Amino acid sequence: MKRQILVVASGVALAAATAESTEWSTQWADGEVETLASLSLDALEPLPADPTNRYADDPRAAALGRRIFFDTRLSSNGAVSCATCHEPARDFQDGKALAQGVGTTDRRTMPIAGTAYSPFLFWDGRKDSQWSQALGPLESPVEHGGSRAQYAHVIDAGYRAEYEAVFGPLPDLSAVPRTAGPVADPVASAAWASMPESERESVTRVFANIGKAIAAYERTIRHAPSRFDRYVHELTTTGRAPEGVLTDDEVAGARLFIGKAGCINCHNGPLFTDDYFHNTGVPVGRGAPSDIGRHKGAEQVVADEFNCRSTYSDAPSGECPELDYIVLDSDEMVRAFKTPSLRNVAARAPYMHAGQIATLEDVVRHYERAPRSPAGQTELHGLRLSNREIRQLVAFLESLSGPLSAPPSFLHEPR
Repeated sequence: MKRQILVVASGVALAAATAESTEWSTQWADGEVETLASLSLDALEPLPADPTNRYADDPRAAALGRRIFFDTRLSSNGAVSCATCHEPARDFQDGKALAQGVGTTDRRTMPIAGTAYSPFLFWDGRKDSQWSQALGPLESPVEHGGSRAQYAHVIDAGYRAEYEAVFGPLPDLSAVPRTAGPVADPVASAAWASMPESERESVTRVFANIGKAIAAYERTIRHAPSRFDRYVHELTTTGRAPEGVLTDDEVAGARLFIGKAGCINCHNGPLFTDDYFHNTGVPVGRGAPSDIGRHKGAEQVVADEFNCRSTYSDAPSGECPELDYIVLDSDEMVRAFKTPSLRNVAARAPYMHAGQIATLEDVVRHYERAPRSPAGQTELHGLRLSNREIRQLVAFLESLSGPLSAPPSFLHEPR
């Protein structure tokens, strides 16, 4: 016979016979308890090493990366930093449908906590490490809008000692133009083309190290336990579901999440993501350009100047399994986007890759309806949830909110 774990209300264990009719009781079978435990932070593996970044766990690199993260000098207009879109007070995102730097992007800002566990970054997975991800926005004409030579000069002027303590001597930048790089700006691009190859390589090395320092900082930002984690911890350690940690609706929503609603099929593990890419029929954002998601992102990461196999990666030669087994030119990847973590999801409206859906309830209703995809083939088949079940599922998602874990000073701008 399966062991049953009963919720205790007012000190009285309610009988299984009355479980269906009493709001204050529920039963968890062994298999359900194991599934819930697999979603708890107690089950999270130690932070994986990043073989592409030998400085990933260097506290000096993290301290430097924190300062760079908040420095608006690393932009074309002197007003945009990484923290412009990744605001610590907002779970390191910005609450906007589309990220806004020196211009407006085509996608939603993703949060940072826990991304050190992810093999691919961005909604389309076009980067394969935290440090290479950090470099993309720096050269994007609508995000930071600057150039790698500009950023090397910022390091030289403002961070020479800190940089050299981690990465060794800076190259001589006296002959390097103030603005130069392989970017969209024609002036910067022409200046870059005029530089000797050795000089371009030296500047690019500094640029890559900027990314590695930022990644060392971001790697420290993780999730701390939510009410859901506290509930599961007590459930699994005492054999009894605790009182007063989750509401009845939140408990019912948890059952739907791992059962009837099937959310766990993609939102699994302690970070509530399979780190994969799925077409879920999300509509095109108003005025948004065509976006085929992972289908293009897979090609981009393989060709990326800063991927695991690049000159700037610290990975041992040939040891890039994620790139070895990447799926290219797959019809299944058309308009497939990365499964986001659901931790702290209640504080991250609007939703989806371009902020197309305003509320969590609307998200669940989208999955319940399972509309056709604008391109490719949706994986959704409809959930057939009642209005009450939708509310319960949303209530459960709200229970996943919790604080962030990092060195205390790392959760705000340097003073």
